[in-house]
Amino acid sequence: MDYFSSDFKLGILGGGQLGKMMLYETRKWDIYTKVLDNSSEAPSRISCNEFVQGSLLDYETVYNFGKDIDVLTIEIENVNLDALEKLEEEGVKVYPQPKALRIIQNKAKQKLFYVDHEIPTADFQRFAYLSEIEDSIANGGLKLPFVWKVAQFGYDGQGVKIVRSLDDLKSLPAGECIAETMIPFKNELAVIVSRNSKGEIKTYPVVEMEFHPEANQVEYVICPARIDEKVAEKARSLALKVAEKIGLTGLLAVEMFQTEDDKILVNEVAPRPHNSGHYSIEASYTNQFEQHIRSILGLPLGNTDSKVAGIMVNLVGEEGYTGDVVYKNIEDILAMEGVTPHIYGKAQTRPFRKMGHVTIVNYDLAVARSIAQKVKETIQVISK
Repeated sequence: MDYFSSDFKLGILGGGQLGKMMLYETRKWDIYTKVLDNSSEAPSRISCNEFVQGSLLDYETVYNFGKDIDVLTIEIENVNLDALEKLEEEGVKVYPQPKALRIIQNKAKQKLFYVDHEIPTADFQRFAYLSEIEDSIANGGLKLPFVWKVAQFGYDGQGVKIVRSLDDLKSLPAGECIAETMIPFKNELAVIVSRNSKGEIKTYPVVEMEFHPEANQVEYVICPARIDEKVAEKARSLALKVAEKIGLTGLLAVEMFQTEDDKILVNEVAPRPHNSGHYSIEASYTNQFEQHIRSILGLPLGNTDSKVAGIMVNLVGEEGYTGDVVYKNIEDILAMEGVTPHIYGKAQTRPFRKMGHVTIVNYDLAVARSIAQKVKETIQVISK
């Protein structure tokens, strides 16, 4: 099929920053795009050929959106899967496939999938209701502390909480959830795997993630990870195994723990471009967004190697600021070597909201990391 400057139509469910960065690539290749998002202010609205406002979880909205699409993809996994399955039956190519999304969309199903396929992961218990957790603690079946995760529709640190006391349960939603054993780990790692519709598969280098202690969001992504080569090899081969077992077309970001004794455990996966791959826009031969487009269109996969060391710093709203956004001291970071800010186009900031990211590239990883620290200390996302 001819995708370029033709009547081929690519649909994207979700119009946030991931969609916006995917559209950089479709515009580069003149691929016609149509985007659906809940918000009229979605960052992607300015970059696509057609923009539709509507709910990603509403069956009729998603089904009607996809009827005239050749290939349909996502930038967020919280979408109506019944509609995607119907579209797939009717001949629309849906990547990642709905059957893979069914496994991933629910954290309990995702964890059971790992157990069934002998993929190492933290021990867990599944609960239909939050109230069952209190009973389990009282009976000695569940020990504090543990990691609580909402089963359905949690992402990017939303729907995850460390529970250290019964009081910590009070503010949590009452529905289906899992309780995971807390893993004492040395590092949090991630590997992005790309798989095209012809079955070609490649991994990106292992990255290391440094998290914000309160927001449970990534503060720095460091590529390459500062780990032993044998550990990196183990992480890449485990990520490949996960991708092959799930069998999706597109990108799969596999987040992992490196334990104190260098075991690798899968934490969770995301079936789309991911925060842990943003460094690739400046640092890689083929960035993750281009690779996603190559994957879902069945085009040859690009080179996943890095040209230079890359570090990504998330720009999130400062605490105490809500309203029209201001990027304070952005000129100062633009004066630093190898620094590229990416602003997502969200007019309103609030505490910990992802508003953009900054990549720092350098041939020397240690230099890149120290510049990243300066970037973090200099730029502030505040309001007027």
